[in-house]
Amino acid sequence: MDEFMKQRHQARRFKSALLLTRPVILALVTLSGFTGMVLAAGGLPAAGNALAGGAVLLLSAAGSAMLNSVLDYSLDCRMPRLTNRILALETLGRTKTILVATTLIVAALLLSVVYLNLLVTLLTLAAVFGYLVPYTLRLKRTSPFGAIPGSIPGALPVLIGYAAIKAYIGPDGLILFLLVLLWQPPHFWTLALRYQEDYRAAGLPVLPATLGSRYTKTFILLYATALLPLSLSLCFFGYCSVGFAVLAFFTGAIFLAILIRALFFKSQVIQAFHATNGYLTLLLLLIVADICLK
Repeated sequence: MDEFMKQRHQARRFKSALLLTRPVILALVTLSGFTGMVLAAGGLPAAGNALAGGAVLLLSAAGSAMLNSVLDYSLDCRMPRLTNRILALETLGRTKTILVATTLIVAALLLSVVYLNLLVTLLTLAAVFGYLVPYTLRLKRTSPFGAIPGSIPGALPVLIGYAAIKAYIGPDGLILFLLVLLWQPPHFWTLALRYQEDYRAAGLPVLPATLGSRYTKTFILLYATALLPLSLSLCFFGYCSVGFAVLAFFTGAIFLAILIRALFFKSQVIQAFHATNGYLTLLLLLIVADICLK
């Protein structure tokens, strides 16, 4: 019986640790990094570099997410939607969470030094530091526009993946970086619209809580609209095919139609949030498929 209870407790702690890594975000980070690799390689990347680069992305992103949960604990406690995250942190324990998170980040940096290159190491450090210090401890707590500069560390996985293959950043990598950079504010603002009362309770000055829903919806639409021509520029500059441009155009147009309907006519903000996830996932998969099938 004691052995059974011990195993059950260990299983609970493992599930808690997994929840704190935010698996959905990890999946998007990995996909964006892999898309950067495919872009750099002009097709499927070499297996060794892809595995090392993927491990660096997964470990550093997981560790950063866990440390973010520790740093934001007092704020998250005031937000009902994050109850499961709070319970997971309390189950695993703050000290153990910090230890596991630090181990993951250090492992990612060591992998990048041993198997990849200095640029990957520097970009990974920039992503971890930028997310945990300027964004988590300062920007999101003081400015309604914190999501804009806070998008930089979130878009760096593209460059990490790209640099894992080429050890430098080409123009195509920068276009993809800008694409993910522009995608993040409307993604966050749709979530902030849906849970603005939670953010108010936590004292976080997110855009809808400080400047209102209408202002936020306008900003979401402006950013989302800018994604369409930017995605088409991959074809314009010769990195993707005309077939990709056609599919990217229709994907972007449908995405905008869903946003307009959800935000301005149906007041289904959570549908707009899911649409942002779906749009980025589909667009990245289209880029990967187009380049690999050339």
